[in-house]
Amino acid sequence: MNSQSSNASGDVILHIGAGSFHRAHQAWYLHRLIESGDTRWSLAVGNIRGDMNAVLDALAAQNGEYTLETVTPKGEREYETIRSIKKVVPWSADLDALIATGADPACKIVSFTVTEGGYYLDDHDRLDTANPDLAANLKGGKTTIYGALAAILAARMKNGAGKVSLQNCDNLRSNGDRFKKGMLEFLGLRGETALRDWIIANTSCPNSMVDRITPRPTPDVAERVKAATGFDDRTPVMGEKFIQWVIEDNFIAGQPAWENVGAEMVDSVHAYEEAKIRVLNASHSCIAWAGTLVGLQYIHEGTQDMEIRALAEAYVTDDVIPCLTPCPIDLAKYRDVVLDRFGNPYIKDTNQRVTAEGFSKLPGFIAPTLAECFARNVDPDSTAILPALFFRFLERWHEGKLPYTYQDGVMDPTVAHGYFAASDPIRAFVGDKQLWGKMAATEGLQRVMRKAISKVDAWLANRS
Repeated sequence: MNSQSSNASGDVILHIGAGSFHRAHQAWYLHRLIESGDTRWSLAVGNIRGDMNAVLDALAAQNGEYTLETVTPKGEREYETIRSIKKVVPWSADLDALIATGADPACKIVSFTVTEGGYYLDDHDRLDTANPDLAANLKGGKTTIYGALAAILAARMKNGAGKVSLQNCDNLRSNGDRFKKGMLEFLGLRGETALRDWIIANTSCPNSMVDRITPRPTPDVAERVKAATGFDDRTPVMGEKFIQWVIEDNFIAGQPAWENVGAEMVDSVHAYEEAKIRVLNASHSCIAWAGTLVGLQYIHEGTQDMEIRALAEAYVTDDVIPCLTPCPIDLAKYRDVVLDRFGNPYIKDTNQRVTAEGFSKLPGFIAPTLAECFARNVDPDSTAILPALFFRFLERWHEGKLPYTYQDGVMDPTVAHGYFAASDPIRAFVGDKQLWGKMAATEGLQRVMRKAISKVDAWLANRS
């Protein structure tokens, strides 16, 4: 793999996780800034694991350039060549090139997208040290964000490379704060006190909220790109026209003027991220689980199904809006905009993509609303429909009846299969502390889940 070098005179953002979302979102914002004439910053991209080397190879062969296709709900497509990636970091198991790039004094920001499950945090934001990947990294491995960044930051400390911001771009509530807590615990468990102290003094971890629906590219994206532009792009990406990025203004070594190209720099992202996670992310999962259970393939199909859309609408209207009010965002309007976006038939976002990593989405996206309703002495019946759908989805997975392979890096398959081997599968599901935290096995959760699963079962029987 060949890598393309960045301009030595500029400041560099190293992004870990060179997948579709980063290239349709953060890379787009920086591209727009560069196109406006602000050329101080550039991107270097790389990965922790070797499972995406084909993408890195294709990017390197194209000098970091690729095409972004966007599409509106009316089917209006636009094509843009993204040129913000100036260095493609070749992968190797020792991560030497990635470490060297991150340890260069020119690198002022290390950002990352490693999915919600890539942080191995429980409901108390403690590391799940039983996870085999994390356990291996606690012994010196570099296959998680913690192990990789420990190596990068140790090299920075040794080289005297200076301060650096660590920017989480995943759909994780308080993502910067929670990552930092996990990182410091990780180093404490490894006994790396000096590095831990250096990180406290020399890094910042701004929170952010990111949003753009970005499906996994299918071969027809490249075909449309070639037809529209004449470029035979080996690694195009596509997404919806809508885009949003809200960033906490907390950078220790400077940052691009993202606000000049549409990002919002704010003192606190809390209200934005809470609305996005509970309204958009949880509704997305609701529609994907329900759609899968009734034989649909795409998110837009489920959203256009009035019964499935009604489940998502009721969840937001009945429970989320009361929980998040007062809020600076018009939540009812936001709900409607989100569902209209999901109904875009040209995105062709699959249920398979959105259902992935359910074992991190349930506690992250849905459990907080359940807990807050219980705290107000209200049964969260509309919210409980979502984990009820997930329960029946998992049962199909257990029976080998899903129409696709379910991917979940957090789920312990033995535990998940064990729900359905138990004498009372619902009790076993509700008793899982990984999913429910303090609510696990409580009478209230048992009650609303049994009621919700009965409703789901009746709905599925009517649909069959």
